[in-house]
Amino acid sequence: MEKKEFQTMEQQYDERVIEIARVAKVVKGGRRFQFRVAIVTGDNNGRVGLGVGKANAVPDAMRKATERAHKNMRKVAVYSTTIPHEVIGKVAGARVLLRPASQGTGVIAAGGVRAVLEAAGIRDILTKSLGSANDLNVVKATFLALDQLKSPEEEAAIRGKNVKDLTPFWDRRKHA
Repeated sequence: MEKKEFQTMEQQYDERVIEIARVAKVVKGGRRFQFRVAIVTGDNNGRVGLGVGKANAVPDAMRKATERAHKNMRKVAVYSTTIPHEVIGKVAGARVLLRPASQGTGVIAAGGVRAVLEAAGIRDILTKSLGSANDLNVVKATFLALDQLKSPEEEAAIRGKNVKDLTPFWDRRKHA
């Protein structure tokens, strides 16, 4: 019975393969090759996780990566269909800029950044990858940026302001 519950739970997640790479470890007798797989998993509703798995065969690496992605799921502050404010994530040489966008803009991103944002359920956003183009570091920088996001409600409570003052400008125009 538990296995069926897990299968139904697994089906509701949006899983995307970011990278499949053959990696080598140099030992006395030569090189030992393995496969490294990076997978992003999300529920399209503000929760997303990254998993990296290594194994001698691709299917085993994918299974490990999927399990780790499910374990590493985290909540992301989403405002309507975008993010509440601009943020930059930095990992090693990779920097990722995320900017909120008005409704109908779509996901302006490529590669790993697009996979992470779509899996998280963000529909309108502007992004720019700055620095390194290493897929894994770019995805990690995107996660770091998403972790820095604060919801307008939380921030308004901390600052003692009205929530309307901290919403994106296009929403403030509608209410004015």
